[in-house]
Amino acid sequence: MKRQQVIAYQMDLFTEQRKNAICPSDNCKDVHQTKAGQEKQINKERKQGRALTEELMTIVCSSSNLKQAYKQVKRNKGVAGIDQMPTGKYADWFIQNGELLITELLQGNYQPQAVKQVEIPKTKGGTRKLGIPTVTDRIIQQAIAQVLTPIYELEFSEFSYGFRPRRRAQMALKQASEYVLEGREVVVDMDMKSFFDEVNHDRLMYQLSTKIADKTLLRLIRKYLQSGILLGGLISQRLKGTPQGSPLSPLLSNIVLDELDKELEKRGHCFVRYADDFSIYVRSAKAGERVKTSISSFITKKLKLKVNEQKSVVCETDKTVLLGYTILKDGNLIIAKENVSRFKASIRKITKRNRGVSFEQIISELNPKLRGWFEYFKLTKRKGLFKELDAWIRRKLRCFQIKQTKRTIGLQRFLKKQGVEVWQAWIIALSGKGWWRKSGSPQVHQAMNNFWFREQKLFNLSLNYKKLNY
Repeated sequence: MKRQQVIAYQMDLFTEQRKNAICPSDNCKDVHQTKAGQEKQINKERKQGRALTEELMTIVCSSSNLKQAYKQVKRNKGVAGIDQMPTGKYADWFIQNGELLITELLQGNYQPQAVKQVEIPKTKGGTRKLGIPTVTDRIIQQAIAQVLTPIYELEFSEFSYGFRPRRRAQMALKQASEYVLEGREVVVDMDMKSFFDEVNHDRLMYQLSTKIADKTLLRLIRKYLQSGILLGGLISQRLKGTPQGSPLSPLLSNIVLDELDKELEKRGHCFVRYADDFSIYVRSAKAGERVKTSISSFITKKLKLKVNEQKSVVCETDKTVLLGYTILKDGNLIIAKENVSRFKASIRKITKRNRGVSFEQIISELNPKLRGWFEYFKLTKRKGLFKELDAWIRRKLRCFQIKQTKRTIGLQRFLKKQGVEVWQAWIIALSGKGWWRKSGSPQVHQAMNNFWFREQKLFNLSLNYKKLNY
């Protein structure tokens, strides 16, 4: 009978219909009421200035918390870890092994598996190391993060914007713009060298212990920090750093750097921080050099982290880039040139003329890219840039479309069908010019005008910018 109850509990974690979950163990209280109920309990303890002790690991392992963690991990669509188990197979695995897993977690006997290390290219050259935990460990870390985030959220600085709920990069950009408008036109642009690889475990665990008294949970977090890395068939031990790419890593990085935020606030600096990138705004270059030297010393000696001296600079705000934008001296934001170049490179890849896909497929790939890029860069004050990009994208698509006609007669028939006079269509069809030059001709523009692209449901950057600002 008890085994049936356990299976019912485990299956409930992964069903869309919410039910009253059955607790798998007498030692594990079921906190399945609501997510709000958990937050209320956490907030109550936090307001009293106490850390949750015996209840914290129980909340992590509660049915509602694990179910929410599973949904989040599944939504992220991550790849399999070293055990090669995909996210879609986890529900079946949990039905067979969930009882043992939760028992090990509550008793402090669970041992995380090693992470699979992969390297991805950075936009400015070099590679970034990512650690991919197994699905089981991703779900457990996500469950921990969901419980710890409400505890730490009110403790974090209001000038920290990265990897926090209800905060985003645009808020940091607006705050930085306000600093410049106040006359702080010089920025100390600081960059930490390999931050995620340099985090000191002992310092981090001390910071966690000042807020969290649940020793079982603290031991589990340390195990995750020290879990091995699989590289080239060999597992090596991690002595410092947090595995970038895990669900718990962003929260831990904010906990580490909150000490820096508090120090900057204590000194009265005007700053914004997004993850391990932060900028301090001052009124003169002399003050900037003084601040840079002082803060660099604090980071290396107190936080035991490294400063990237080559990328850390003191300059005027319009000479550097913050989160993809450049802040002009009047406080206005414009898109950094390198971001426009990267955007155009991605569009060229999608609209490559020798791709063997339909025009409709090209549009379906373009629209999410255009929409996402616009949503991030809509703070810019250069509306003319969106018009230029729209015109360039339409020409790329015209070039792709006319090349798909392949033969001379095919191009003539396509242009004629679109309303171009026969003799005008033949002029372009018989022309010896290349496809790009043909795409800029009046006849091709007539055949595929702006109205035609609206019918194809192409996302229009300038039109959406106009709607946003009127």
